[in-house]
Amino acid sequence: MSAPRDLAADYIVVGAGSAGAALAARLSEDPTVSVLLLEAGGPDKALELHVPAAFSKLFRGEYDWNYDTVPQERLGGRTVFWPRGKTLGGSSSLNAMMWVRGFAADYDEWAETAGDRWSWKSLVPYFRRVERTEDAADDTQGTDGAQSVERQRDPRRHTAAFLEAAREAGHRVTSANLPEGQGFSQTMTSTTRGARASTADAYLRPARRRRNLRIVTGALVRRVTFDPSTGAGADSGTAAGADSGTPDQPRATGVYVDIDGITRHAVAHREVILCGGAINTPQVLMLSGIGPAAHLEEHGIPVVVDSPGVGENLQDHLVSGLAPGAVPGTLYGAETPAQLVRYLTGRKGMLSSNVAEAYGFVRTAMADRAGVPGDLPDIEIIFAAAPYVGEGLVPLPAEGITVGAILLRPRSRGTIRLASADPWAKAVIDPAYLTDPDGIDEATILAGLAECERLIATDALRRVTTGSWVQPDGGEEMTPLERAELSLRRYSHTLYHPVGTARMGEDEASVVDPSLRVRGVRGLRVADASVMPTVIRGHTNAPAIVIGEVAADLVRGAGEQPTF
Repeated sequence: MSAPRDLAADYIVVGAGSAGAALAARLSEDPTVSVLLLEAGGPDKALELHVPAAFSKLFRGEYDWNYDTVPQERLGGRTVFWPRGKTLGGSSSLNAMMWVRGFAADYDEWAETAGDRWSWKSLVPYFRRVERTEDAADDTQGTDGAQSVERQRDPRRHTAAFLEAAREAGHRVTSANLPEGQGFSQTMTSTTRGARASTADAYLRPARRRRNLRIVTGALVRRVTFDPSTGAGADSGTAAGADSGTPDQPRATGVYVDIDGITRHAVAHREVILCGGAINTPQVLMLSGIGPAAHLEEHGIPVVVDSPGVGENLQDHLVSGLAPGAVPGTLYGAETPAQLVRYLTGRKGMLSSNVAEAYGFVRTAMADRAGVPGDLPDIEIIFAAAPYVGEGLVPLPAEGITVGAILLRPRSRGTIRLASADPWAKAVIDPAYLTDPDGIDEATILAGLAECERLIATDALRRVTTGSWVQPDGGEEMTPLERAELSLRRYSHTLYHPVGTARMGEDEASVVDPSLRVRGVRGLRVADASVMPTVIRGHTNAPAIVIGEVAADLVRGAGEQPTF
């Protein structure tokens, strides 16, 4: 098909999420190039997208890809709901706004696989470029970047009690987002004056006035197109450093995209960059003929590159929570008219909460057995000023709080696979939770739940809880181990941090090289959480945006150092 002028650009960015929005905005800073940003979802118009406490109202709705895993054997055969943002801002428009960068050691581990460009030292300037941090506590935190990172405006008193419980239990309470030595903290949030600040707010709204940036919503990409005859010389219009491989390898020329029920060919004069995330990016790669050859052939897809790593290495943070009943003042009353008025008039009150108002890092007795180095944590304890039950899909049932354990560095590895060659069909998601052969993942999260029990039993939390249980139901009649086992098998769920399915690395088995170029073809990169070799000991929104920023420098040939 021929491409209308409005669907041709130097760079095509697929996916307007955390990384894609940042990347498209940065590339469009150069007025001599054109950028086409394609987003499968619609504009971010709904009020719930901007009210922090309302994020779970978006689940299973029009702004959600609405994924579910295959049944998980170690979780009682349950499927697990995986929400993913399907709108401008992607999952940064749907998440709980927790700004938790992880530890310097996490990024240094990336560097072991993908080179020094991805070390903590090299990425600090990018974090500074991204962040506009209120009351920055460390010189690695940015103060004038694009992304607002703020303190909570109106946290619940139960949150202060949780932090006091941490002190009582012998944990340190520290500032958030330190490169090392983090303890328990009140959550810093990606908000602006009490409203969500997604990457659509931080990057796209300031950039969309530029004539060289075109944003198309409702645009589902079917596959990348290639021209096997195009060389790597000046005639291809390829920027210096944009191509990997050799001239005889296929070169990406654009994408087929469905818009208003019509399939059109969008042409990329220089590069296509996939930013669809850990599910959609490997799906598009496989639909484009890049992936495990036998799997592609099974679905009748011609193989462009036999890349066995596509869709492999899936990692996610599993969380298992305990929800004791609590005295009034939790977020149970957030939907009253009075709270809505308070939010709309002053951006305060319960609706300004991100729900998960505090967290902390602990090292359990399992860490040494698992080989966790140094004094790094293996569990994150998360605190919600509400009983977060039913995977966030049901109304809050009562006054309560949640104290949960997050498995930070799972040894288990899952997969993303195609259900069919139909790009509208959902991918098959198998996180393979708790399937590591030595059982360390399961033992670690149970150790984390034991720490949750210890915190709930402190005097500080006893003063704001009632002795009853919202989850597990009837928990007051159970032993702590019985509560932990039931919570893990019946109620645990994703913390929404899938990564790793198009891993970057210096080795030939990696899907993309350290410059994020897809191996085996030219003119195609990936820039999103799928390139992370390992999941960080934190939350993935911040590093995903950083990946978008790094990608912008790589694409425009800035080399290994940021351009500021």
